[in-house]
Amino acid sequence: MRIPRIYTPQPLSINTACTLDDDAANHVGRVLRMQPGQALQLFNGDGRNYTATISDVNKKQITVSITAAEPNPVESPLSIHLGQAISRGDRMDFAIQKAVELGVTEITPLFTGRCGVKLDGDRLVKRNEQWQKIAISACEQSGRSVIPTVHPAISLEEWLAQDTKSLRLTLDPRAGATIKTLTASQHIRLVIGPEGGFTDAEVAATGQAGFTGIQLGPRVLRTETAALSAISALQLQFGDLA
Repeated sequence: MRIPRIYTPQPLSINTACTLDDDAANHVGRVLRMQPGQALQLFNGDGRNYTATISDVNKKQITVSITAAEPNPVESPLSIHLGQAISRGDRMDFAIQKAVELGVTEITPLFTGRCGVKLDGDRLVKRNEQWQKIAISACEQSGRSVIPTVHPAISLEEWLAQDTKSLRLTLDPRAGATIKTLTASQHIRLVIGPEGGFTDAEVAATGQAGFTGIQLGPRVLRTETAALSAISALQLQFGDLA
């Protein structure tokens, strides 16, 4: 039986006991119904896996004892910052979840001219918190121990204006370049447009910001499919996807 992997946002060290936070305790106690003596694998984002044993379970809290720690060498050699135009419904959740599974290091949700999603104030804060939780859950599932940051949503213009020395890429079905024609880089910024595509002005803005247009083939992909296809191709060409 696979040992459950649980995220807890607290310092962890060998031969110490810790009390799980509410989210982790709810999952371990109420969802998994684990009991004292059973094993867990904990991580807190520092890149290591911590072996732990449940020592006490009650209605209010779960205490575990940490018995070992080891580096978790699953991170990609590529550092990919995904700028993903916000999409409707659960498509954005799906894109973030799968991008994390594929090894991205940062994600910035982007407001674009055709994104069709209206978020501001408390709704935007709550949505960003939800997206970060999705990233954490994807790390639990995929075996990662470094948690990608989901930055607060900003406009495409703001993101393009950020200073970076990374290789900058955007998808363009009319582009002559492909991922196979690129010079290898360990730091990549990838921007993906909304369901309706970038406006002509936004396409021009990406070019002015130094983004190279690449195409993935003759077919037009949905926004969430485009992100995952591009990340997979980059990992295959320059990263660790075999």
